[in-house]
Amino acid sequence: MIDKTEITSEENRKRKQKIEAPYYPETGEGCVGERKCIAVSDAPLPLQYVPLAMAEKVELVKLLSREGSLEAFAVNILKQNPSSEIMDEIWRRWIEVRVRYDFEFWAIMFVKIKNKLGDSDIPFRLNRPQRRLLQELEQMRLAGKPIRLILLKARQWGGSTLIQIYMAWIQLVHRRNWNSVICAHLKDSAANIKGMYSKLLESYPAWLVDGDEVPRFQPYEKMNNTSIIAGTGCRVTIGSAETPESIRGADAVMAHLSEVAFWPRTKLKSPESLIRSVCGSVALLPYSIVVLESTANGTGNYFHQECERAKRGESDKQFIFIPWFEIEMYAMPVEDEKAFIASLDEYECSLWERGATLEAIAWYRQKRKEYADHADMMAEYPSDDVEAFNHSGERVFDIRHVQRLRQGCRPADYTGEIYGASSAGKECLKNLRFTSETGGLLRVWALPENKKSVKYRYITVVDIGGRSVKADYSVIVVFDRYWMAYGGVPEVVAQWRGHIDHDLLAWKSAQIAAFYQDSLLVIESNTLETEHTDGEHTEYLLDTLSGVYTHLYARAPVGPIRVSAPLRWGFHMNRSTKTLIINHQILMLRENGYIERDTDACYEHDVFERKPNGSFGAMDGHHDDILITRCIGNYICYTEPLPQPESEGGMKYIHVPRINESSF
Repeated sequence: MIDKTEITSEENRKRKQKIEAPYYPETGEGCVGERKCIAVSDAPLPLQYVPLAMAEKVELVKLLSREGSLEAFAVNILKQNPSSEIMDEIWRRWIEVRVRYDFEFWAIMFVKIKNKLGDSDIPFRLNRPQRRLLQELEQMRLAGKPIRLILLKARQWGGSTLIQIYMAWIQLVHRRNWNSVICAHLKDSAANIKGMYSKLLESYPAWLVDGDEVPRFQPYEKMNNTSIIAGTGCRVTIGSAETPESIRGADAVMAHLSEVAFWPRTKLKSPESLIRSVCGSVALLPYSIVVLESTANGTGNYFHQECERAKRGESDKQFIFIPWFEIEMYAMPVEDEKAFIASLDEYECSLWERGATLEAIAWYRQKRKEYADHADMMAEYPSDDVEAFNHSGERVFDIRHVQRLRQGCRPADYTGEIYGASSAGKECLKNLRFTSETGGLLRVWALPENKKSVKYRYITVVDIGGRSVKADYSVIVVFDRYWMAYGGVPEVVAQWRGHIDHDLLAWKSAQIAAFYQDSLLVIESNTLETEHTDGEHTEYLLDTLSGVYTHLYARAPVGPIRVSAPLRWGFHMNRSTKTLIINHQILMLRENGYIERDTDACYEHDVFERKPNGSFGAMDGHHDDILITRCIGNYICYTEPLPQPESEGGMKYIHVPRINESSF
């Protein structure tokens, strides 16, 4: 928790001063980007702060800045009498130049939007969150890059409005024959977004568009969902995730995809396929745009996955989230700042750390009283992107803990397979070697030490999946427990994941376990114990394997404990043991109990949920095979004897866990 002495009135004053800084898009003061002050004494706007590129590249701007007035420009540059008509024409040319460089000036001067607080239309003046979003868009445009962005929204601050009007700016000011697509989860939502565009065109001056036609929407080729803007050749197509056929083949170079988290997934269509069909043809050109935006709708869906990819830098899109406290209206006065600071709880202190003012925190405290559960408040008014996703859905693992787990993830150092003298039987454990292969299914973050100087160092865990491509994967993971001997935690050092026959999987897991210094091999045995198909006699598979690989994990049988009772090989998953290892895994994440290397493991933590009947499992359409190996592996890591140097004696390797089925 932050030290409250660090929360000061002086710092709060600085934050409010930044929020309340002058913003006049008409003159350019306080607007996005680097600007230069230009004085034209007799212009309707005598003092203007124009984009630096405009001041440095446009000859008209350079000359007007030098002359200092419209009259002087007319006399000295144009060699004409400075009549009102001439001066009006100079000013109009100035505007035509400035709207190309200055979106905020264009928006305040020529764009009307509906006033949410009344019936009248008002000029489009950007609020703080919209200016932050514009900054991201402009950085890509000015760098000559394709504009690609994914926006996680918090409440209604006009993110969709800005995106659509920004696209309109490109179609009306910068490009001709530049087609766009608007696609939302519902067709009415897409129509509402297009409605903003229609309102813009109702009052848009024709002289700003080359040609004689008034820029208005007109039907295009009798297509109900496509309109063309007269005088520009730009088409606008609307559609929805409900009727994806309406936007396929729209020949668009700009795509605004709204509320993507709510797009349905069925057997016949998915968000991925729809977005591919829309965006697949969008060329990688300057001024091309693809924006995915949505409020959060739980974890595990396509939108959540894309946000996570963008945050990791693996996507072509820039990720942006606007917290509630950056929205100007969410603030209320604080009379006694000193007393208010003293009253802050831990969460409110965390809001200060994230950048909120005391006035914003005071609003949050008051608003929070409307909700019985703070989680509901965080869902409606998330303070960061983690909070936005965390409080929608019945997830098991705290998203903040999962985010922290991701910090240890990185690409594998090697990819390949481990081979022996054969692929099965005793010979498979001879002449073991790792071979680097591009298409190999074994990813390695750390190879085993050449010298076996520590006993009980490695543990290998296996979760058995299906054979077909559509079935669950089989996963083999290796944990290195070296640092546990010195008070540290285990870490994932290798993982194999694929589809394979179960008998070959058992031998492959033995090869990997043997390669990692004859590590303890823990096989989740439910599948093998219940499977009696294809004449494989899989009930005898682990018995056969135990005769070849002696470091196989075993458990005591269910029922009365007898000295002579035979051991049963493998880790058996039932309702009790599954609850046990999941609760242990929750502890592991909370207490930084292990180091993860695979981002897919973190993703499976995100999509793991408690079902309505109280059971646990992955969300529909997702897997939990990697996660199960972590749950079993971490439990075994902490219940088996600690690693110890080979020189130390006195501890015998025990394969039977401290807690077994008979304990339940």
